[in-house]
Amino acid sequence: MIMNILETIIAKKQLEVATGKENGYLESLNKINRSHLSLKKALETSSTGIIAEFKRKSPSKGWIYPDADATEIPSGYEKAGATALSILTDESFFGGSLKDLQTARPLVNIPILRKDFIIDPYQLHVAKTIGADVILLIATALDKKSCASLAKEAKSLGLEVLLEIHEEPELEYITPDIDIVGINNRNLKSFVTDVETSFQLGEKIPDGYLKISESGISDPHTIKELRAAGFKGFLIGETFMKDDNPAQELAKFINVLD
Repeated sequence: MIMNILETIIAKKQLEVATGKENGYLESLNKINRSHLSLKKALETSSTGIIAEFKRKSPSKGWIYPDADATEIPSGYEKAGATALSILTDESFFGGSLKDLQTARPLVNIPILRKDFIIDPYQLHVAKTIGADVILLIATALDKKSCASLAKEAKSLGLEVLLEIHEEPELEYITPDIDIVGINNRNLKSFVTDVETSFQLGEKIPDGYLKISESGISDPHTIKELRAAGFKGFLIGETFMKDDNPAQELAKFINVLD
């Protein structure tokens, strides 16, 4: 049987987690002692709601910015007006690393989302240790029981939980331990993107949950339409990272948005 992209990623992630546990990676990390920064609160009070993403490549686009520097771009994003950061920590498919998040953490004072395929509590403990404020749980990659268990564990560690959904049945994954619901406009099985997904699913998210739209947002006009539909946050990566100066591109984007 030919695996889809998501199945391939998860199979690799299972091996990665097992290797990390076996090698005592978590125990080798220096824990960052710091106050937690709330993504939910930041988005509730933000004038832009932009979560700027740091990534070097993707399965659909290949390499976007191979030499992207975690000492410069995340802090540049903050100066340009980002409400929060999303940092890819998957190495095999997105060219990221845990070190990228560790590097950026002391250089910025806005919330950081660890963007990865979380399938095991071990990854939550790593996220907490390296300084993440928020973790991503992808409904498409988890069964409901596992997702609920991981969300509860994350909350016990003081991490906020962003639940990512793409299809209507995944609304059932929403539990009281979820802080934010993100609608991914990209189908993780085919990697086809359609922003209309946010408009269709957004109105079905229960009241009281902050909504963000992820992927495929390339112009300020789309954000204005999403805001009118009740969205508070907008996760944008490729639009900025494909430019030689991602922070400058973000600044121009915000200028048009304002």
